[in-house]
Amino acid sequence: MIHEKMPDQKKKNPAEEKDAMMKASLGRIRHKLLVMSGKGGVGKSSVATNLAVALAEKGFKTGLMDVDLHGPSIAQMMGLSGLLDVSGAKQLIPANGGKNLGVISMQSLMQDRDQAVIWRGPAKSGMIQQFITSVEWGDLDFLIIDAPPGTGDEPLTVVQSVPDAKAIVVTTPQEVALADVRKSINFCKTVNLKIAGLVENMGPFDCPHCNERIALFKTGGGESTAKATGIAFLGTLPYDAKVVDACDEGNPIARKDSGFTRDLQQVIQKLMEQL
Repeated sequence: MIHEKMPDQKKKNPAEEKDAMMKASLGRIRHKLLVMSGKGGVGKSSVATNLAVALAEKGFKTGLMDVDLHGPSIAQMMGLSGLLDVSGAKQLIPANGGKNLGVISMQSLMQDRDQAVIWRGPAKSGMIQQFITSVEWGDLDFLIIDAPPGTGDEPLTVVQSVPDAKAIVVTTPQEVALADVRKSINFCKTVNLKIAGLVENMGPFDCPHCNERIALFKTGGGESTAKATGIAFLGTLPYDAKVVDACDEGNPIARKDSGFTRDLQQVIQKLMEQL
């Protein structure tokens, strides 16, 4: 009996296979928005959370991905607890953040929420890529990606892994925050990350006692920075103590009627115009 030599089957390159999985997953997501800031404490995560909730409330299929691996807070802001489920295809199922909204966060992968994540660059980059390739996002209109402050591994990994992402830069009005935000804008330009626009958070608000307009910080810094750097200004969100309470309670304020929510709707309208 003559045995025909079987042709050598080409072995799959793990890197190529991973890239193919990433492209397939991202191909089902229409808009990818990276919420970032060069400065901590500007309310970036609360903006990302409420933006995602507001989009979902409008009927858009939305995903919220927390890539702040060392200090994840999205799960708590969304009122989520427990570990994520795994599908039959061994893919992570995003936590249910309400109608039209799925959420993935490092916090939902940890038994102990107070455990410190002590990782270097490669481990962090690999985890963020797994948030894309190993999660059943399905078809989405928006994927909101909340990054930690600064211009380090996490936002850089998003830029490299999600080439068509666009940035939403968050700042507060005072100069000390704007100085760091200008670094974020320059980061975006350096790595060719398109900027959807800038949001000024913690802006002037109406005093609940006398109805007088109060600015805890300076006002107008975000708009002038956007104009000076040639990017779109999406709007100002007022300082509102109720936002803090809502995030602590795990019930985002975007689900309620407030001055913050009404101004957020205007930000979304301008964002849609940019997209």
